[in-house]
Amino acid sequence: MTNEEQIKEMVKQQYSNIALQGGLCCGADCCSGIMNDDYSQLDGYNPDADMNLGCGLPTQFAKIKKGDVVIDLGSGAGNDCFVARAETGETGVVIGIDFSEPMIDKACENAAKLGYQNVSFHLGEIEQMPVVDKVADVVISNCVLNLLPSKDKIFKEIFRVLKYGGRFCISDVVLTGELPAKLKEAAEMYFGCVSGAIQKDDYLKEISNAKLINVKIEKETPIVIPDDVLLKFMQPDELKRFKDSNVKILSITVTGEKCKCGTC
Repeated sequence: MTNEEQIKEMVKQQYSNIALQGGLCCGADCCSGIMNDDYSQLDGYNPDADMNLGCGLPTQFAKIKKGDVVIDLGSGAGNDCFVARAETGETGVVIGIDFSEPMIDKACENAAKLGYQNVSFHLGEIEQMPVVDKVADVVISNCVLNLLPSKDKIFKEIFRVLKYGGRFCISDVVLTGELPAKLKEAAEMYFGCVSGAIQKDDYLKEISNAKLINVKIEKETPIVIPDDVLLKFMQPDELKRFKDSNVKILSITVTGEKCKCGTC
């Protein structure tokens, strides 16, 4: 098993456990203790589908219209899918993709309870989505892509599945400056959507390399990890040096599109 495969397997196991435990994350060491946004006022919000694992509100800037086909990458228990469905209406289609079978099961259960006929969930890899080319008007994702090693493959897949003129809106975690090695190597920080993050400039470059255009950071928010969490991984003097450095962990929401001719 390669290092990338090992990372994916660790993440998959952790998020499967969260689903099986009914949304109980890993305390202050995971996204829910650090950076989740409030969904409760959004149309379509369903508390049973909210695992408190996000780092933004990707539907906020996605410009979803009635009748759109929307794909949610790393759909979890369905939270963003149900919010997207409120915007597409009954004439739209919402497709959730996740690599955790327990999460898919939970999402399907939630959709059945809500009686939605136009929301479906599919077990699959984001780097090889189980959908045909040029099917989506909009692709969204919330604090998932940073966990996966192959960002280049992911954005090329987003390009593939978008229709000409289709758009994406992704909330994710990026860095400016290098994290201390102890944090990068810490499994808990990985599950906390932090140490899998790459440099902001590199992240944006991967999007451009995939031929996605009109890329814009709609929102950028610093993520502050509590000292008591950081002290699990470093000594007090190391913590001080880290806090005095220019290293930043950021939650960003990025939008962009596939050009109308598909060849830009």
